[in-house]
Amino acid sequence: MKYYFLLLAVFLLNFSLLAQDKAEPWFKDGEAQIVPAFENQQDWIRTDLWVETTFDTDGDGRPDRMHVDVTRPKQTEDGLKLPVIYESSPYFAGVAPNVEGAFYDVHHELGAVGKDIVHPSVTRTGKRPIISNSQIKTWVTRGYIVVHSSSPGTGLSQGSPTVGGDNESLAPKAVIDWLNGRAKGYTTPDGTEEVKAYWTTGKVGMTGTSYNGTIPLAAATTGVEGLEAIIPIAPNTSYYHYYRSNGLVRSPGGYLGEDVDVLYDFIHSGDESKRAHNNKVYRDTEIKNGIDRKTGDYNEFWASRDYLNDMKPMKAALFMAHGFNDWNVMPEHSYRIYKAAEEMGLPVKIYYHQYGHGGPPPLSMMNKWFTKYLFGIENDIEKGPKAWIVRENDKSDNPTPYPNYPNPNAELVKLYPISTSPNDGILSLEKKSTVQLHAMLRDDYNFSGDSLAQLSGSIHRLLFTTPILKEDLHLSGLSKLNIKLASSKPAANLSVWMVSLPWNKDKNAKITDNIITRGWADPQNYKSITESEPLEPGKFYEMSFDLIPDDQVIPAGQQIGLMIFSSDNQFTLLPEPGTILTVDLDKTTIEIPVVGGKNVLIKAMSN
Repeated sequence: MKYYFLLLAVFLLNFSLLAQDKAEPWFKDGEAQIVPAFENQQDWIRTDLWVETTFDTDGDGRPDRMHVDVTRPKQTEDGLKLPVIYESSPYFAGVAPNVEGAFYDVHHELGAVGKDIVHPSVTRTGKRPIISNSQIKTWVTRGYIVVHSSSPGTGLSQGSPTVGGDNESLAPKAVIDWLNGRAKGYTTPDGTEEVKAYWTTGKVGMTGTSYNGTIPLAAATTGVEGLEAIIPIAPNTSYYHYYRSNGLVRSPGGYLGEDVDVLYDFIHSGDESKRAHNNKVYRDTEIKNGIDRKTGDYNEFWASRDYLNDMKPMKAALFMAHGFNDWNVMPEHSYRIYKAAEEMGLPVKIYYHQYGHGGPPPLSMMNKWFTKYLFGIENDIEKGPKAWIVRENDKSDNPTPYPNYPNPNAELVKLYPISTSPNDGILSLEKKSTVQLHAMLRDDYNFSGDSLAQLSGSIHRLLFTTPILKEDLHLSGLSKLNIKLASSKPAANLSVWMVSLPWNKDKNAKITDNIITRGWADPQNYKSITESEPLEPGKFYEMSFDLIPDDQVIPAGQQIGLMIFSSDNQFTLLPEPGTILTVDLDKTTIEIPVVGGKNVLIKAMSN
């Protein structure tokens, strides 16, 4: 019998080696493996073409055509058909320069817009036939064809950018339709000589990071046949959530003063002769009239650029990826889409890490996701844990599996702020039995959130802390602030940080050492994000809102701090200092998602 097994082992080894030598995909442990016959870049066939869409956004009376490039193994000329990995972007042909005045001036009172911005122009870059080299070495060698396209109004693609408009969903749909024989491709932007995608199975997977990660979701919301799986990395899933927060005009981290029209200028690298038309119709009319920097309210313009509203047709298997400390495209973007797709019954998985913007899942996980849905190889990637989270001291390729996100064992635990001095106090599990004096803070954007968290006391913020934790405490999910406050002026910023104290001042400190999560809101929107009204000075208003999703282990020896202040000079408009916010502490609470619930928190906080 032992000789039988020896012969079987030799046979399997030879079979494996033979599979590697053959010019076709082969698989091991549920993953597509590198095929030596596909590795020689000189043998790759690289072509470009223009795919005709169903829209005309540059006003020339003809359907816009998208510039597409294809990279495929030479064996696809001999009858081999392969699936496609597809990435689309508005960035492939270059972006606008960083010039003074291109961002909105944020130093003005709330309710004002400030002076007009400068509109820089993009000098287009790039050569034909190559739009981009991203994804190619990873996927062509593993038996995929890689396709890129420039989004509307960028590079050699016709049309206009709309920053989340319908054409940015329909453009990748058209490319996928062409890959499946349902749309036409041409050798030139205006010609009639057709190009056929005879070399593909028609099964498509999309991925990309940031705007490039938004486009896979945009395509998926069309329900296009052939788009089987997507892996959006740090995608912007709602332009309202990117540029506003609970009714407040709020910039993405690192881009103070940016808005939709700023991003439009940044990516508008298309045909120079069409730019004047595009600017008039989209930037200077639709966008200008829709963004409403005066109130920050959610309106029809923002609703049309919120992919959560468009998900009903979606069929693609969804693998989301995001960083919990991405303060540019914040992790709420992935969370909201992931939960909706899960409720729809779609195959879903989510990967979170503890770093900033970008960061794909481990290649092995991406490989299995695409192998499952594009090649049909059963590898059980869709089964088992839905959430994979990189813990604070682990590397990004070593995530910890959890049944789901938020952690199913997490429960919201309510904490009450108890004042011990005019601007400081404790967070208690029990409400104070006697009535507390109202706490007041004075707005001054010259004090950053980082500096306020480190001050032993300050009139410019309120800070309430738990006892020093005796045990590690795992938080997972969304914290919720319930607050009753009054303003001395008709409008005010409201900023909230949850911090881990004492603050680690080391220049090499990890962001998880200090920041737990954040949130921002406009008290004028206490009723709804679609409705705002001027505050009556001195009158108290109640409002509730979620902070940004997080999953973090707060180590023993730290304290959890709730910091409430007004203008956040990293994110909000910056009005003249002096506005007074008064907080009714007896009607204010913070609910935090504790894994294990209240008893675990009691134990961690016990003396």
